[in-house]
Amino acid sequence: MLYKLNLSKILFLDIETVSQYPTYQDMDEQGRLLWNKKAHYLRASDDETPESLYSRAAIYAEFGKIIVISVGFFNGHEFRIKSFYGDDEKILLTEFTQMVQRFYNLADDILCAHNGKEFDFPYLSRRMLINGVPLPYILQIAGKKPWEVKHIDTMELWKFGDYKSYTSLELLTYIFNIPTPKDDIDGSMVGKIYWQDHDLERIKNYCQKDVVAIAQLLRRYLNEPLILPEDIVFIP
Repeated sequence: MLYKLNLSKILFLDIETVSQYPTYQDMDEQGRLLWNKKAHYLRASDDETPESLYSRAAIYAEFGKIIVISVGFFNGHEFRIKSFYGDDEKILLTEFTQMVQRFYNLADDILCAHNGKEFDFPYLSRRMLINGVPLPYILQIAGKKPWEVKHIDTMELWKFGDYKSYTSLELLTYIFNIPTPKDDIDGSMVGKIYWQDHDLERIKNYCQKDVVAIAQLLRRYLNEPLILPEDIVFIP
């Protein structure tokens, strides 16, 4: 079934998230109490505290927010990339949703991400609901049968039914000889770069590299040649 994919129907995406507040101390009292409860289940040792664990808040949609959504799609021989990014999460989610509803609103359109089923797709959906942004059709999965959900996860494909481990995009690009997207920063650095340096351009560029890597990885799965650097087009 994978080999019958129409690549022009796939929207590749990646998101970058940060905690909703710069530090644990910046949270309001109710937020800190709720994070304390969450942190209790995250503790791996007695030395860890809710404050020391707050760096992990970004990965939970209830305590984090999206600052970048980068998407990529094939248009003939070109692979085109567009990013939605900024401090106002509702604006970027709205702009992303409008794009998806305009170009990827049919039953055979597909979303693709690495670990997307566990992270990107549910995180996007939850943050949309929190911000009052209507879910686009392609993210509306409630009540659908598994084969009706048009989501591809390059990490899930690599598992081949094995549920024991997580395989990073960085590792897969290495073993498939794909240029690494982690040549400047990695995900663990995004929060610091946002809250301390406020360098959204740097984070956006990192996110776009991940989108290219995901598309390259899927092409490897399909035994197709990699996208050439000159065929990658960035849309303002």
